[in-house]
Amino acid sequence: MSHRFLTTFLCLWISVSAMAQRTISDAKITYRMDLPPEMAQTDAMLQNSSLTIYMRSYLSRVEINFNIVNYVYLINSRERTMTTLIDQHGSRYLIRNSKEQFDKDMKQYEGTKFADQAEKKEIAGYTCKKALATMPDGKTYVLYYTPDLVPENRLYNQRFTNLKGLVLEYEIHTKTGSTITVTATKVELIPVPASYFDVPRSGYKEVSQQELKNMN
Repeated sequence: MSHRFLTTFLCLWISVSAMAQRTISDAKITYRMDLPPEMAQTDAMLQNSSLTIYMRSYLSRVEINFNIVNYVYLINSRERTMTTLIDQHGSRYLIRNSKEQFDKDMKQYEGTKFADQAEKKEIAGYTCKKALATMPDGKTYVLYYTPDLVPENRLYNQRFTNLKGLVLEYEIHTKTGSTITVTATKVELIPVPASYFDVPRSGYKEVSQQELKNMN
């Protein structure tokens, strides 16, 4: 193989690889949440629960709809803050997390290691690699991600800061030992309005995490 041919081949391969992998800034990813049988039978109202993630540069919005209660997390990775909105039967609460609390929460996940596995499958139109995540405390869970889409904002979801790709399926292990599977049903690479990430100025009662616990 001539030097000129080898150089051309390598340039072409690098070009194709770069085209295959895309860094995304704005996106909307819709997920369904599959509950284990024991949880679905006990909490029938939790059926058809969903999770939606919106991204825009250094901002992200995570919506979790459990039907009986809805959570919205507004994350600003530049300011390193997170605001939580809770709507439970019409009672609305707002919790502001400081930069110190943001960094404390991040430490739970920043040491997570991801080991690729041999299995692959298609999710929402993208070929995904299987990976085993091992958290700093030794707990593990399975996920599938596509390396074709790489979020510009690595802090869009604290769980996946160290992962070089977009997660389209993952497990959540509950305190009771059950496993919830979160699977993407639609990926939309569309502009997301800045207003989606605004913290409401009214309509919510601002409380601390401890005050909210005392109410329950």
